[in-house]
Amino acid sequence: MKYTEEINKRKTFAIISHPDAGKTTLTEKLLLFGGAIQTAGAVKSNKIKKHATSDFMEIEKQRGISVATSVMTFEYEGFLINLLDTPGHKDFAEDTYRTLTAVDSVILVIDSVNGVEPQTRRLMEVCRMRDTPVIVFINKMDRDGKMPFDLLEEIEKELHIQLHPMSWPINSGKDFKGVYNLFDKNLLLFSANTKANDEDVMHITDLSDASLTDRVGERDAKQLREDVELIDGVYGGLNTTSYLEGKIAPVFFGSAVNNFGVKEMLDTFIRIAPAPLCRLTSEKEVCPEDEKFSGFVFKIHANLDPKHRDRIAFLRVCSGRFERNKYYHHVRLDKDIRFSNPYSFLARQKDVIEEAYPGDVVGLFDTGNFKIGDTLTEGADFYFTGIPSFSPELFKEVVNKDPMKTKQLEKGLLQLTDEGVAQLFTQHGGNRKIIGCVGDLQFEVIQYRLLQEYGASVQFNTLPFYKACWITSEDKKKLDDFIRFKTANIVSDKDGHLVYLAQSEWFLNTEITNNPDITFHFTSEIHKEGYGV
Repeated sequence: MKYTEEINKRKTFAIISHPDAGKTTLTEKLLLFGGAIQTAGAVKSNKIKKHATSDFMEIEKQRGISVATSVMTFEYEGFLINLLDTPGHKDFAEDTYRTLTAVDSVILVIDSVNGVEPQTRRLMEVCRMRDTPVIVFINKMDRDGKMPFDLLEEIEKELHIQLHPMSWPINSGKDFKGVYNLFDKNLLLFSANTKANDEDVMHITDLSDASLTDRVGERDAKQLREDVELIDGVYGGLNTTSYLEGKIAPVFFGSAVNNFGVKEMLDTFIRIAPAPLCRLTSEKEVCPEDEKFSGFVFKIHANLDPKHRDRIAFLRVCSGRFERNKYYHHVRLDKDIRFSNPYSFLARQKDVIEEAYPGDVVGLFDTGNFKIGDTLTEGADFYFTGIPSFSPELFKEVVNKDPMKTKQLEKGLLQLTDEGVAQLFTQHGGNRKIIGCVGDLQFEVIQYRLLQEYGASVQFNTLPFYKACWITSEDKKKLDDFIRFKTANIVSDKDGHLVYLAQSEWFLNTEITNNPDITFHFTSEIHKEGYGV
């Protein structure tokens, strides 16, 4: 098999969590360990000038949240790690769901104070759909939160996954003294706010050793011995196969902001996390070891560098070897394209690469050729399946506040909606523009970016629609009649497909019942030879 050594070196994963669980902070610490950055940013205060490396959009810095998936590549202990930091906010769930199609495993961050939260459940459901291997990091142990055994019970019950503790905390909150590594049998004692390499590691092969009492005190030493004995009796050794099948999730405790327990998780991650996996396509299963190159676009980002008005398509390499300046087949457009400046990423920083292997995420400079879900191959005509798309739930009309900037507004709307955070509709037979989103915050981000990146000032007027449905029919006359009678509710999407905007669930069900010759679709995917509405 070609490229086996390169493939086995790669680990591609996403960090997911409910907002404010500490996901972006954890990302910073992992980058520190990988030597990718020298100082960690701060995302918890809007006044701090050093912002998180992975939060590069101005609105992210102002609000202290992630609203776009960031891609970072770094090396650690001989492995090449592709880390995708996803938005935690529920309004950007669609971006996160798509990102999960491009990774081989996931680290789920849970706040020890709040436990399992709504977005945690939704994200875990997506992981379960694909049997994605999950490692759980229980964060903020330096704050007074829930008891460790209570947290494990809650996570197992709420997320329907079996857990396996790999480390165990000594106390929490102000009494937090460190983490005992159950796998390597060593104790890590920390002081808050120390640097990543200032850890005090104490190797303890036998917990009855008197030196444990000397370091943590008699009460805590006794409690740790009892806890570890109970864990060993209940959980035994980690079944790596069950982890890889998505049935068991190893658990680590720590504090990302203070570097408690992060390195232990990273060291275990590179030992057990899967190398790039096989993926389903419309024709067959494609595996990393296959000789011919293939990959798919899971994200598009306009104006990664606002000064250069660039547009980058993020491509996950699935098989073979990607090479700079080589022609590849764009399946949907049925044309061959070559890339003279493919990039690897550290958030906003880009480095031109000569080649990439399965598991890698490559940034391709895009002049408008790509849409989310597009497949590139070395000549074959298939496409990768399972990339989710959602019907919008909120609709607003775009009102241009500066008619002199009409061209800039149209360009901005097209480019920003190509990124997949929202859908753009045009009134059938008219020019009225309507944006459809999953969450309210998306409108705020679009409005902000239109002004900052395109100089276009807009306001959004809320429209009374409940759901968007793509409509098709084999009877052209029936479809034409429906469009004529329902003109106020008919729009076209960016690709010219007809869409019915329903005012309510009752209206939608009524139209479905009254129009049996018309099919109402709740998802939209690009269609060409197998891409169906």
